[in-house]
Amino acid sequence: MKAKAPTAQHPLAVHQALPHDSAIKHVTGRAHYVDDLPEPAGLLHVYVGTSRVAHGRIRQLDLEEVKRFPGVCAVLTAADIPAVNDISPMHTLDEELLASEFVHFCGQVLFAVAATDRDSARRAARLARMDIEELPAILDIESALAQEAYVSPPHEMQRSDARAAIAAAAHRLQGELRTGGQDHFYLEGQAAMSVPQEDGDLLIYSSTQHPSELQHLAAQMLGRPDNAVTVEVRRMGGAFGGKETQAAQWALLTALVAHQTGRPAKLRLDRDDDMISTGKRHDFRIRYEVGYDDAGLISGADIELASLCGMSADLSGPINDRAMFHSDNAYYLPNVHILSYRCRTNTVSNTAFRGFGGPQGMMGIERIMDAIAADLGLDPLQVRRANLYDGPGRDTGRNVTPYHMTVEDNILPQLMDELEHASAYRERRAAIAEFNLSSPVTRRGIALTPVKFGIAFTTTFMNQAGALVHVYKDGSIHLNHGGTEMGQGLFIKVAQVVADAFRVGLERVKITATNTSKVPNTSATAASSGTDMNAMAALDACTTIRQRLVTFAAGKYAVAVEEIRFEHEMVRIGTIERTFAQLVMEAYLGRISLSSTGYYRTPKIHYDRATASGRPFLYFAYGAAVSEVEIDTLTGEYRLRQVDILHDVGRSINPAIDLGQIEGGFVQGVGWLTSEELWWDQKGALRTHAPSTYKIPVSSDVPEKFHVNIWPGGESHEPAIHRSKAVGEPPLMLAISVHSAINQAIASVRPGRALPALDAPATPEKVLLCIERLRRHPA
Repeated sequence: MKAKAPTAQHPLAVHQALPHDSAIKHVTGRAHYVDDLPEPAGLLHVYVGTSRVAHGRIRQLDLEEVKRFPGVCAVLTAADIPAVNDISPMHTLDEELLASEFVHFCGQVLFAVAATDRDSARRAARLARMDIEELPAILDIESALAQEAYVSPPHEMQRSDARAAIAAAAHRLQGELRTGGQDHFYLEGQAAMSVPQEDGDLLIYSSTQHPSELQHLAAQMLGRPDNAVTVEVRRMGGAFGGKETQAAQWALLTALVAHQTGRPAKLRLDRDDDMISTGKRHDFRIRYEVGYDDAGLISGADIELASLCGMSADLSGPINDRAMFHSDNAYYLPNVHILSYRCRTNTVSNTAFRGFGGPQGMMGIERIMDAIAADLGLDPLQVRRANLYDGPGRDTGRNVTPYHMTVEDNILPQLMDELEHASAYRERRAAIAEFNLSSPVTRRGIALTPVKFGIAFTTTFMNQAGALVHVYKDGSIHLNHGGTEMGQGLFIKVAQVVADAFRVGLERVKITATNTSKVPNTSATAASSGTDMNAMAALDACTTIRQRLVTFAAGKYAVAVEEIRFEHEMVRIGTIERTFAQLVMEAYLGRISLSSTGYYRTPKIHYDRATASGRPFLYFAYGAAVSEVEIDTLTGEYRLRQVDILHDVGRSINPAIDLGQIEGGFVQGVGWLTSEELWWDQKGALRTHAPSTYKIPVSSDVPEKFHVNIWPGGESHEPAIHRSKAVGEPPLMLAISVHSAINQAIASVRPGRALPALDAPATPEKVLLCIERLRRHPA
C-alpha cells in the first residue's frame, strides 16, 4: 500500500494504512529470529533436564551418564550458579533458575546440558537418574483455598454495602463460572543465544518482551553489574505475554553456560518442552451474587475471584489486580465487593497473557448480565444497556468504577447503537428464535457484548519509556527505543511518528533492534502500551532535534522561528526553501547536535492498593462484537456463522496494523473460550503439550462473514500519541460474545429462567454435557 500525498490536513506518515515493516520478510522467510542468526565458532547447544514429579525433595541427581555422552562439554546444576539462583520478576526470590533442593512442578528445570550439537544435548539430558522424594502436591484451586496456599495475600475492593443492597433487591441470583488457562502457542518458541565479550561481559540475543529485566536477572545470577550484560532483540515470532517473564530462564541458562565455558551458547526449546515448562493464562473460578430490579438494573454485586497461579508469584499479583479492575467491564455497580484469591499450586507458574487478567474479570460480569436476562426473560442486550456507565450527554452519577476512578470517555452507548443497527442484531435475533422453534437438531444463538479496557501498566512505575534518535548528515534517521517487536506492528508505528515529526518519507527512518546498551531501564512491551509510550519517547527526541534545527535556521537566515515550517521533505525558512537533508548538513557544519534521547512517563495515573482506589489507567479503549453461532445438539459441535465487530482505536496511526490486531486478538480470544483446553493428569503432568492434543483456532474456524471495522468517531480524549488508542489486548475480549452466543443456543434447547452453566473453554464435550443436563433437569 502506498502512502497518500501529504496535505495540510493529512500528515505525511501517520494515520495511514502502511504495511508492517517486516511483512515481506515474514512471508519470504527472510526475517531473522534468534535461531536464524549466524552461529559463532565454538557454539554450544544447551538443553535441560526436568522434574517428572509435581512436588518433591531432591535426594540425588546422578548425572554421570549425561556427562559421558559423546559431544557433551558441560553439565550444570544449581551448585554451578556464581551468585543468585533466581528468575522471579517481582524480586520475590521464589523461583529458582535451577532447582536446588525441592521441585515444585512437573517440568521444573533441574540441570542444563551443553553439547556440540542440539541433538546430543537433548539425548544426553534424558540419561539423568533422579531420586526425588514425592511430597503432597496442591494441583487445583479448591485444594489451595482449603490450605490457604497463596502466592500473595488476598485483596479486596469495595464501594458501599454490597450485601445490604443485594438483600434489599427485588431479585437476586448467584452462580459460578470457571475459565481455563491458555497456552501462548507463539510460532517461534523460547530461544536465546549468549556470546562472551571482553572482560567477562555477555551479549545475549533473546526472544523476550522485557530486555532490561532479562539483563538485570542475568547480571544478578552471575554476580555482575547490569552494565556487564547487553540484551538485544530484533523481533519475536509472537509472544502474547509468554515472553515477558518466561523468556528469562532460557536466556539465563545460555548465559550461565557461556560464563562457565567461555564459549557461545544457544538454547531453543521444542514445542512439547516449551508448553510443559512455561506458564499460561491463569485459570479462574468466579463466584457471584447480585441483586437487581425488574429492568435488570444491578443494585449490588458480590464477586469472588480465585485464580490458579502456579508455584511462584511471577506476575500473578498485578494480573489478579487487573482482573479485579475489569470485573465491572462496561457496567456501573453502585454497591460492590470484589475479593481476589491468588492460589499457589504445584503447577508451572502462570504468567502474563494478552489481556493480563482482564478477560477473566470481564467473563464474570458478562455471565452475570446473561443470567439476569435469563431470569427476567429479557434480551441480554437490554440488560447490558441498562447497566452501562454514563456516556456523553448523560450524567446521572453512574460513572465511577469500583476502584473509584471516574469514567470520562464512555463512548459505548453510541458505539453499541451503531453496531446493533449495522449488524441487524434485533432482526437476526428474531429470525434465530423462529429457526430454533422449527429446528429439532441444530440451534442458533446470538450475542452482543461490549469491552471497556483500561490502558496503562497497573504497576505504576513501569509506565515510562525511552528512545534514541540520530539524524545523520545526509538526512537519514536512526531510530531506537525500548519497545520490542513481536509482530504487532510497534516498530512501523513508531517509525511513522518519527517520519511525521520531521515531515520526511518513511524510507528515511532506519528501524533498529532493541538493545539495552542504547536505551536503558526499559519497561516490558506489554499492557497494550507499547506505542503509547515508546512513540511518545521517540517524538520527544525528535522534538528536541527539530527545535535545534529551527533555532539554527532562524539564526543563520535571520527569520523568526514562527516562519520556519517542515513540509514534505522540505523546510521553508521564510521565503527560502531547503531540503531536509540540506538543512541537516548545514546544521552539522554549524556544529549542531543531531542526536537526542527521548523520554516519556504516563501522566495522571496513581493507585493506592491499601484503599483499592485511584486512577490506574490513563484512558479506556472500547469496542463491541456481535457473534452468531450454530450448535449441533447431538454432538455438541458448533460453528461460528457471523461476526460483526466495531472497535475504537482513537485516531489510528496505522489502520492496516490496527485491523490486523483486532482480527487476530478476537480469534485468539475465541480459541481461549472454545477449543484451547489444557489438561493435567492426577500427578500434575500436562498431557496437552502439542498441537495434536491442544487445539488452537485454524483458518476454517473464522466465519465466512467476518465484518471488522474501526469506529470512525474515535479520538482519545487524553493526549495519547496523535490521539490514537491502544489496540493490542482489548480486541481479545470481544470474543466473549462467542461464548455468550453458544450459551444462548444451548438455552434454547429447553427455555427457562436459569442460564446453562457453561464454563470455558466451551469444548464440544462441555456443550453436549450442558445440553444433556438441561434436558434432564430443565430450569
